[in-house]
Amino acid sequence: QVHLVESGGGLVQPGGSLRLSCAASGSIFRINVMGWYRQAPGKQRELVAAITSGGSTNYADSVKGRFTISRDNAKNTVYLQMNSLKPEDTAVYYCNVDYRDFLFRDFGSWGQGTQVTVSS
Repeated sequence: QVHLVESGGGLVQPGGSLRLSCAASGSIFRINVMGWYRQAPGKQRELVAAITSGGSTNYADSVKGRFTISRDNAKNTVYLQMNSLKPEDTAVYYCNVDYRDFLFRDFGSWGQGTQVTVSS
């Protein structure tokens, strides 16, 4: 099993910045894709950004140019730098990883979520 620990959420004013981190630990042979999703009250969970093991990235249109996803493969950690935050970015942000264990089985795992609130 894999354990994900998220950190970095909080309350920020519009236009401000936050940096989320998610560290994975456990029976990991290789992490393929690491990503961040978010879920606002009354809405479905949506992809915010994802990054492959090779560094290719994908962003939701609503965050392009404002958010940057990165990863440290040596630390099995993914980051989400969020700049120019808007009230509509308010949501619970979840880390997700697709990984392969030492038996070469593929799994997906979710973090517990971290609250991001953008408000004046």
